[in-house]
Amino acid sequence: MPDSRDVNQLLGQMATDLRSLLATRSVSTPLMIGIHTGGVWIAQALHTALGLTEPLGTLNISFYRDDFTRIGMHPQVEPSNLPFEVEDRHIILVDDVLHTGRTIRAALNEIFDYGRPASVMLATLIDRGGKELPICADVVGEKMALSTRQHVKLTGPKPLQLTIKSEP
Repeated sequence: MPDSRDVNQLLGQMATDLRSLLATRSVSTPLMIGIHTGGVWIAQALHTALGLTEPLGTLNISFYRDDFTRIGMHPQVEPSNLPFEVEDRHIILVDDVLHTGRTIRAALNEIFDYGRPASVMLATLIDRGGKELPICADVVGEKMALSTRQHVKLTGPKPLQLTIKSEP
């Protein structure tokens, strides 16, 4: 039986936590980048909630994945779009689910190919545990201890819906 979560409630808490984090770090004009696909949907909602004025950036980390040679390229790869300079800027990197940390590592590699940011803050809707790399989010909508038989499914962008499904 699937388990559903209230995405809007999680996004509201994430926006509050991000405002606090930005104030603590004295960051007034951050850039926001969402990781394709679910991270972009979450970033769009947070970008609006925070009233950010810089355009939203998007990353498709397909070429930066450490398993690219094994899985190949998805036939519908969207290009990354960073319509700003990242050099010496504070960045909020957004993804939907933090699991092993490998997606975030790939995203950081791509961002650094564009320049050297002043800082990168990570915001994820779900932290499901199971890290393989030492990466943690600064802002998390919800931490979940999920088994290997459970999967997080985000659908959207409108409406955004989050479901936890278990394999038989």
